Amino acid sequence: MTRSTPLMLLLAASFSAAALPAVAAAPAATQQPASAGSAPVLVTAAQWQQMRSDGTRYPVFTKEQQRAERLVRGMIKAGIDVPVPKDKGGGYTHEQHKRNYQAIQAAGALYRLTGDKVYADYARDLLLGYATLYPGLGAHPQGRGQIPGRLFWQTLNDSVWLVSAVQGYDAIRDSLSAADRKTIDDSVFRPMADFLSGTPENFDKIHNHATWAVAAVGMTGYVLRDPTYVDKALKGSKRDGSAGFLKQVDQLFSPDGYYEEGPYYQRYALAPFILFANAIERNDPQQGIFKRRDGVLLKAVDALVQSSYGGYFFPINDAILDKGLDTEELVAGIDIAYARTTDARLLSVAKAQKRVLLSPEGLQVAQALAQDKATPFAFVPTLLRDGPDGTEGALAILRMGGENGQALVMKNTKQGMGHGHFDKLNWLFYDNGQRVVTDYGAARFLNIEAKAGGIYLPENNSWARQTIAHNTLVVNEQSHFGGDWKKGQPLAPTPLLFATRDDTQIASARMDSAYDGVSFTRTQLLLAHPSLGEPVVLDLLRVTGSKAARYDLPLHFNGHIMDVGFKSQSAVTSRPVLGKANGYQHVWVDASSEPSSEARSLTWLLDGRFYTYRFASTAPSRALIGESGANDPSFNLRREPMLLQRVDGQAATTFYGVLEPHGQYDGTAETVRGANSRIDAIAHYRGKDADVLVLDLAGGKRVAVGIADEPDKPGSHEVSGGGQSWRWDGGWKRFDSSTGKDSK
Repeated sequence: MTRSTPLMLLLAASFSAAALPAVAAAPAATQQPASAGSAPVLVTAAQWQQMRSDGTRYPVFTKEQQRAERLVRGMIKAGIDVPVPKDKGGGYTHEQHKRNYQAIQAAGALYRLTGDKVYADYARDLLLGYATLYPGLGAHPQGRGQIPGRLFWQTLNDSVWLVSAVQGYDAIRDSLSAADRKTIDDSVFRPMADFLSGTPENFDKIHNHATWAVAAVGMTGYVLRDPTYVDKALKGSKRDGSAGFLKQVDQLFSPDGYYEEGPYYQRYALAPFILFANAIERNDPQQGIFKRRDGVLLKAVDALVQSSYGGYFFPINDAILDKGLDTEELVAGIDIAYARTTDARLLSVAKAQKRVLLSPEGLQVAQALAQDKATPFAFVPTLLRDGPDGTEGALAILRMGGENGQALVMKNTKQGMGHGHFDKLNWLFYDNGQRVVTDYGAARFLNIEAKAGGIYLPENNSWARQTIAHNTLVVNEQSHFGGDWKKGQPLAPTPLLFATRDDTQIASARMDSAYDGVSFTRTQLLLAHPSLGEPVVLDLLRVTGSKAARYDLPLHFNGHIMDVGFKSQSAVTSRPVLGKANGYQHVWVDASSEPSSEARSLTWLLDGRFYTYRFASTAPSRALIGESGANDPSFNLRREPMLLQRVDGQAATTFYGVLEPHGQYDGTAETVRGANSRIDAIAHYRGKDADVLVLDLAGGKRVAVGIADEPDKPGSHEVSGGGQSWRWDGGWKRFDSSTGKDSK
């Protein structure tokens, strides 16, 4: 869906100061006395006065105010423009209505911060323009099968408009004449709130669209002093608690603060959750909204930051790759969370954002930054449980080497509703500040009109969501749950193990219902050793089925292939396509091997570091090298490489591998070091109820890891092979031959 992002006073206009019209210096106090029932309630008059008095003392706050001034003065110079809606996302009328709500919000803040009536008058005139336009609007002409909005092609954008504009209106409402106030109340805010709350198929959903809607209606209710709107927002259109904001808080977040649709949509939904919660806390503190479910909304801010690498969110499910910690929504989350917790770790995120809200919370952050109170945010191994009770899968994040070191993300979460991808037990890997093992994210160019108006492209369904586009098991060329998210929604993986120590971190999960009669278990480790330059990833995927099948295991990677460590036949004169449906039609096959049970390797180069992936399976497998982009006449897909292991005609098999970062290439100095892998071999041995993976390292070192079939249960295990035996108690054990003893 095309979304308008709220500015939330994070105003990124690019107008030059020389082009700005002069605005007369305001008298010491020009704000009119508050009219009865019209004083600001989202931010109180006293809070505005404190910001006006103290804001100029803190550079970050001052810069934010200057940014707002550049935007609004540019809008004033351009004149009032409230066009009749006609364009899809990215079109002129769509973008103008976005600019207008940004300007209304900013102008309201500037009126309070400067006392200059010019800003209030401008916001008033814009809103009077909407009072003329809005009552006559019907469904948007570009509605596309969803619930159409009035100002925008979908209702979601109307909700965003209202969340933002009502904040600006709250700041100027007591400066208006009674007649203007009534006109704007009755012709803009009430009909918009009625439209949103009167559309239960959107308003009563447990979904981010509904979160925006209830936040818009609830904040409007506070500003208009209408408790009915507030009650509907909190409890749903029927006002019985079956829907609404409180239900969403209870259902959409796990106890750890993980949001069901994944980090990208957690970022987007965070704004209405946090902004409306802040309004509730100001006006109805007895709700204890920030204490609800052990403070889950504040946990959600921390969980979202943890779900990032190098400043960008993990792009799982429908996600745009370039969204990160500097997004406007997270600026709001960080400021409000810091004001509630005074957690100095959050200040380091705010420092990197270089932005604050023009709000009491933003002032508090700006003050703390000026006092140098920030401490580093600790990016640590984290298990984020999924589901309202924390019982429906989990996102496992393994980390070594600090913020830009190694991060292994194992996606063992639930489906994530309509934005979820069919990728149970998928994984991603980051190293050296780069995406190494990748996820495509969403096939979409947000708000770029030339690409279907910025909405999701057809390839989002035909490629990006399909299992073959991810790093997990595909059976018989079919996606998980047959590509039906509603079937997958109640069926989550079972987390089996999550454990960390200095040299070894491990996560394991099982999926039993992605395919009929098929169960697969995956265990992954982040493992460090003195003989290795960097920590490596160990991967073990064991699949059992009720009948013989084709098992494919893709690996999507980022980099330029340096060495193909197996014999293959290249397709140099023709470029065959991998298959006909379920994403296979979008993969060109560039090379393929004969079936083999021997370990093979592939090495690629990315940003000056080499990566060698050694892989094998217990049944003979083919290795195919391919690239996305086939059957894409509109050039909607990125061309990205992939490796595919294929086992045919087996009911059960085990895939295993190790991914090793190593060496350095310096293009400036024209030097290469460590281009050869430090791992000589990988081997797999099977016991009665456990597996052992063995790495032979350069220099004669050996590391072995034993993994039980049921790693979450106690028991003793023994595996023999290659002239050696391994015995251990519990779910897993690391053995290190460099000392002749178990690693400590």
